Amino acid sequence: MTIKLFLSQTDNRPMYLQIMAQIKQKVMVGDWQAGFHLPSIREMASSIGVSVITVKRAYLELEREKVIYTQQGKGSFIADTQAIRSELQFEALDNKLKDAVEEAQSLGLSAEQVQTRLSDILNEKYSN
Repeated sequence: MTIKLFLSQTDNRPMYLQIMAQIKQKVMVGDWQAGFHLPSIREMASSIGVSVITVKRAYLELEREKVIYTQQGKGSFIADTQAIRSELQFEALDNKLKDAVEEAQSLGLSAEQVQTRLSDILNEKYSN
């Protein structure tokens, strides 16, 4: 398990959103379990080469979304709830599905065609 995050200058998202996305990804895949102690804001900023303000904003947003919690004098931790992992997984899936639906619409496909195609793909993938 690595604590290092990798930010991209070519990604058009702000750095704090990239930090948030990578922390959420680590929670979703189970790399960072509930109660995992995150690096301090200063440690994280130093290790990934961004300002303390950038990391602080990411941590504050993650706290607002209940992905992490902070204890005064002890640091920040991954929230102690199994529901957060499932919620993040469904959020990621929903975003991918919305992208797929938008693409299907741009191709002129009907909702019925998309549903049929999705059903075929699901049957193919889950029948193995």
